[in-house]
Amino acid sequence: MESNPGWWPAPVEAPASAPAAPEREDRWPELAPQAPPRKPSWFKRRFGPALAAIVAFLAKFKAVLLLLPKLKLLTTAGTMLVSVAAYSFVFGWEFAAGFVVLIFVHEMGHVIQLRREGIKASAPMFIPFLGAVISARSLGENALAEARVGLAGPILGSIGSAACIVIWKATGNEIWRALAFTGFFLNLFNLLPVVPLDGGRAMAAMAPWMWFVGFAAIIPLAIIFPNPIILLILLFAGYETYRRWQQRKNGGEQQRAYYKVSRIDRALVAAVYLSLIALLVVGMHATTLTRTFA
Repeated sequence: MESNPGWWPAPVEAPASAPAAPEREDRWPELAPQAPPRKPSWFKRRFGPALAAIVAFLAKFKAVLLLLPKLKLLTTAGTMLVSVAAYSFVFGWEFAAGFVVLIFVHEMGHVIQLRREGIKASAPMFIPFLGAVISARSLGENALAEARVGLAGPILGSIGSAACIVIWKATGNEIWRALAFTGFFLNLFNLLPVVPLDGGRAMAAMAPWMWFVGFAAIIPLAIIFPNPIILLILLFAGYETYRRWQQRKNGGEQQRAYYKVSRIDRALVAAVYLSLIALLVVGMHATTLTRTFA
């Protein structure tokens, strides 16, 4: 059957110049097909997280470095922890922690007195198996001030050791007795009359010639009880004794003024020095603990 052109109207074609109907994705972009995400390179996948962590660490580390001048105690705390860890291998962590605190108390005696003398002093820095050190531009304006700085350490250190006796009596824990004995011994050893030990500082005001007596006393100790610490003290004592004596001998008027101490001040320094020795010997006797091996 043929189609009737009158019944079916012919389609109307759009003019060539008319714009095409907009596509669906132009009208509704969210419905447009999305391109697949670009896969990161092998290098980024393997090392990207590590590099990000390193960058974050460096940023924090830089912040810490900027804060270090304002956080001087950070060095003290860090070296204290290192010393506790080192001593723990030999004595156990409880004794090691108490031992490091006793050294800290001793060194703070020097720091406090230096600041009382008007001298800026650093916080203690600990060296495992060698003790601790502090830095200062001088030890005082004269030998009397040097003696006060030198004796301040054993004085405060002896008080700290005596506090261990109180804790021992209160708790019955023998570790505190051992700490008290060790503290008394270390402070007594530091009173040997030789530089750079504290006793040598006291002798600067009392009788500098005693430096040679102290040095002579260390020699048999190094022979009878040879160990690295005694040998180091012997070397430093020999060098420091020679240097100080030559400086005192050739320093002229300035050195004579430095070592000029009145008789009453010499007597006071001697009284404190000898009293400390006596009290430390009594303290060691009261806390002597016989070691037994099971």
